[in-house]
Amino acid sequence: MATWEQFAQAEPEFAEAVWARFAATKHHVLATLRQDGSPRVSGTEVSLVGPNLTIGSMLNAMKALDLRRDGRFALHANPGDGSMAGGDAKLAGTATEITDPQLKGAALDGMEGDPGPFHLFHLDLTQVVLTSLSPANDYLRIQTWHPGEAIREERR
Repeated sequence: MATWEQFAQAEPEFAEAVWARFAATKHHVLATLRQDGSPRVSGTEVSLVGPNLTIGSMLNAMKALDLRRDGRFALHANPGDGSMAGGDAKLAGTATEITDPQLKGAALDGMEGDPGPFHLFHLDLTQVVLTSLSPANDYLRIQTWHPGEAIREERR
């Protein structure tokens, strides 16, 4: 597994392209595992706090309870207007709850108002995927990164 910072250090251009997809819109889709093992999808926002990509949650929301029980997740960046401009980004890994008050406070920097009690999770990455159209729009370019490995590229 790798933090966002470790990913960005290993593959800076790829990380920049993936982050651009998450920064392009505010809301994304998080997949977690319910207690019975079936998938649950929820809306979420992402941010960078220190070396970590993080997500927050209202206190005791189902996605937070899922992640506390089983931290495995998949996160799909909002694809935007459907043009595939910039590509389609997806992450997978394990979420760990942050309970340190200073780190939680850092996540609130720049926010207006008091969100009240909340959960905060940092996301350790096991896979990063960016799917995009070729410049001539004649094939899909699927780039995949795993910690400790070079980016693999597949064309379809």
